[in-house]
Amino acid sequence: MSIARHILLFLVLLISVNGFSQQIARVKGRITNEDGVPQETVYVSIYGMPYGTASDSLGNYNLKVPANVTFTVVYKSLGFKPQPVKFEPMLPGTEISKNIVLVVASFSLPPIDITEEILKFEAVHYTKVDPKYAYNIPAPSGSGVTELVKRIGLGTSGNNELSSQYNVRGGNYDENLVYVNGVEIYRPFLVRSGQQEGLSFPNSDLIEDISFSAGGFEAKYGDKMSSVLDIRYKKPVEFKGSAAFSLLGGSMHLEGTTMHGRLAYLIGVRQKSNQYLLKSLETKGAYRPSFSDVQTFLTYTMTETWDLSFLGNFSRNVFRMVPETRQTDFGTIKEALRLTIYFDGQEADAFRTLSGALISDHNPNKNLNLKFILSAFHSVESETFDIMGQYRIDQLENDMGKDEFGDVAFNRGIGTFLNHARNSLDAYVANASHKGTYIKGKSTLSWGARFQYEDILDKLDEWQMIDSAGYTLPIQVDSPGYVNPGLQEYQLLEMQNVVKTTQSLISYRTDGYFQNTWDFVRDSSHSSLCAGIRANYWNQNNQITVSPRLIYSYKPRWKKPYIFRASAGFYHQPPFYRELRNMDGNLNFDLKAQESIHFVLGAEHQLRIWGRPFKYVTEIYYKYLDNLVPYEIDNVRIRYYAENSARGYATGIDMKLNGEFVKGIESWVSMSFMNTMEDIKDDFYYDYFNQDGERIIPGYTFDRVAVDSIRYEPGYIPRPTDQRLNFSLFFQDYLPKNPNFKMHLNLVYGTSLPFGPPSFERHKDTLRIPSYRRVDIGFSAQLLSEDKKLPEKNPLRFFKTIWLSLEVFNLLQVNNTISYLWVKDVTDRQYAIPNYLTPRQLNAKIVFNF
Repeated sequence: MSIARHILLFLVLLISVNGFSQQIARVKGRITNEDGVPQETVYVSIYGMPYGTASDSLGNYNLKVPANVTFTVVYKSLGFKPQPVKFEPMLPGTEISKNIVLVVASFSLPPIDITEEILKFEAVHYTKVDPKYAYNIPAPSGSGVTELVKRIGLGTSGNNELSSQYNVRGGNYDENLVYVNGVEIYRPFLVRSGQQEGLSFPNSDLIEDISFSAGGFEAKYGDKMSSVLDIRYKKPVEFKGSAAFSLLGGSMHLEGTTMHGRLAYLIGVRQKSNQYLLKSLETKGAYRPSFSDVQTFLTYTMTETWDLSFLGNFSRNVFRMVPETRQTDFGTIKEALRLTIYFDGQEADAFRTLSGALISDHNPNKNLNLKFILSAFHSVESETFDIMGQYRIDQLENDMGKDEFGDVAFNRGIGTFLNHARNSLDAYVANASHKGTYIKGKSTLSWGARFQYEDILDKLDEWQMIDSAGYTLPIQVDSPGYVNPGLQEYQLLEMQNVVKTTQSLISYRTDGYFQNTWDFVRDSSHSSLCAGIRANYWNQNNQITVSPRLIYSYKPRWKKPYIFRASAGFYHQPPFYRELRNMDGNLNFDLKAQESIHFVLGAEHQLRIWGRPFKYVTEIYYKYLDNLVPYEIDNVRIRYYAENSARGYATGIDMKLNGEFVKGIESWVSMSFMNTMEDIKDDFYYDYFNQDGERIIPGYTFDRVAVDSIRYEPGYIPRPTDQRLNFSLFFQDYLPKNPNFKMHLNLVYGTSLPFGPPSFERHKDTLRIPSYRRVDIGFSAQLLSEDKKLPEKNPLRFFKTIWLSLEVFNLLQVNNTISYLWVKDVTDRQYAIPNYLTPRQLNAKIVFNF
């Protein structure tokens, strides 16, 4: 609470006491929740009076009340139903004891409490978050769940508000595992920009629980090198529903039971269009994006110990664009430039995915659980575009004393580029798996096995042509003024970045795991040890990988609660289709699994600041990386070199503090320092020099005849995800006397990421994109609460709650860069023109719960 609030509360109480100090009585007591836990900071006031008090850390309160009159005391606390209690007249100087039990309110947008009064001991630490929180966080991507992961998860980052992809501790998005109810989730393969990406799989309306680990996770989770996101969908027990509408789309969900409670159903429908956001980009034109999906989770109770579930999803993401013009100013004060492009052509992309899973969950007895899962994923994708851009590069007047400051001074070059693609992909993945858990005393044994079949057909046909000042680049050797055409050498028209191939892959892989967790409880401490091992085999490269993992947790019985953890293990990532395909579209079937060895030390501490609960979590880690497959990132497209040609490391420290920065509502702040580097084996390059000793740089050096050269070996260079510092703050506040009006602030800062020219030479990717800086803010108001009774003729009486939100994206209007457009002039000089993300935009949203 701010100083101003303290002063205001003091003045109000002072005036109130003077007003009836001669005729007062007292009401006191203890306030608890339904579980008997004392409730702190419950606001206790007399209805209609501008004063009150609050309960202390033990739940006790003491309120002065007027004597000789009937009055009503109201007990209010965020997350609970307001509770009015009527009192009969009391004699002056008397007091009465009244204990109160608060009942949890069913809000659609409640705050969550990540921090608990008692630091719970868990054998393995995962960040757990209430998914309802996803409604509050301002997210232009429309995916509140993945935005939560970016901001709450240790070591996570994401520098593209149009995308749901995130990086974890130096890894790319392909190194992250995502599960929903034990089923591994796949994503489309051909997506190359956040504009095309559409909806991520997790549906906030359907989620019961979210668990996330940034490294050092158990053997039961699959074969990826960076992180695991484990999501569990609800099993409803009563009928509920919701509907949400915004300028970016809408969603609706229904849940309930039927057949006398034996069949629980969960259905969600979403529609998203980021046309409103895309119209604000520098490339003007007609954008026609349409992203929709339908998900269902059905659970049928066969017997008291056996459930049969079905998880289904159909998504259709369509992106159409007819670009018209673009104008971008770039460069420096000394060399201010402007790129102007006039477009012809269009782009049409479609991504259709269908997935389903049948899950048998059987508990023969209270200690044994057996699961059998059959699942399939099918994706049909197409990417087609023919876009011609006629561009000019102009020098701007940079003399601030001239009237023409900022206008075009002279032209630096003109040209034309033509981008063409006819790409398609048809992928089918099916698997059958078994998982089991057996508990005996303080020991938990887990095991699992899976067989997976993959069938992928990929057709690539794309190229680029650049024409600068009438010359097609690269410039062909010619003999101007020739007389006899028959004596001239025949020359082909050369295109750039040509990829034309058809690839097919049919393969299978098997994997399994075995792990055990021992729990040790002593008078002075509580500890646990989790040891496990994974194995994986893929028939294409005939490689067997074995990944042992170990996790130890220790909680001493100190006066101040602490938990310490240490983990180490091998994390192999066998290649999937995307890693197999090189820059030319060819597949390397001999590619081996990438390898990461994790060493993680962490601690959790429960503390109190300003008399309120907080939780501090920190982890320090080192990851040794070997058999790496180098890659480059353009927007969200990851392109691999398809060779195990690098080794590297990632090291850093993650810190997060969360708690009640404002009483009764959760906020958090996190900071990460990280460095990830790689050394490509046997790589080198030459610098060439002319007779004047000048290093030859295309587009800059006049004399390009090389007479000398020097060989360089780059050694360790930054990996594409090398972001040294990442800071995020999510802060919430509310009106003191009306907590139904809330504010949600999301602040993100990430230092620069590496990039380089499109030459597919990794040693050149040491330039840096400007730092990512963004502030999003949202305001929400509860228009209808569950305890408010409406007249029978009011059409809103069928709704439990109604929330209205207003969001401001990119509040500070920062031009964040996601990638670069590279153009050349006739001298072969390259210009990197930044592709900016979205500017400041408004969004309105309304949510109905019934």
